[in-house]
Amino acid sequence: MEIIEIDNCTEIRTEELPGVTKQIPIGRNTGSDEIIMRLFTLDPGAATPYHTHDFPHLVKIESGKGVLIDNEAKEHPISVGSYIYIADNERHGFKNTGNEPFKFLCIVPSRGEA
Repeated sequence: MEIIEIDNCTEIRTEELPGVTKQIPIGRNTGSDEIIMRLFTLDPGAATPYHTHDFPHLVKIESGKGVLIDNEAKEHPISVGSYIYIADNERHGFKNTGNEPFKFLCIVPSRGEA
């Protein structure tokens, strides 16, 4: 059993995704070889790429508000209380539409976090 405090998780940022931070509270580092839990934080105005993967995602909005861009490029408002299932190979992206950080948990199979 592991209890992880998010403040103790490394923040991962890349130049390719300005305003986007990823943390991995549960993953291989905690002994979870099958599922990975990631916390994404999008600064106001920031977005993830519009992309697809060959694995599913389970998403829970933790704070802020934004939009989910679906397979047809339609934007759906999402906020705390929104739970999202993204199927394998379904095109998607997230965008912060608010004035505060937009945070969401994203759970994927181990192969989803190379």
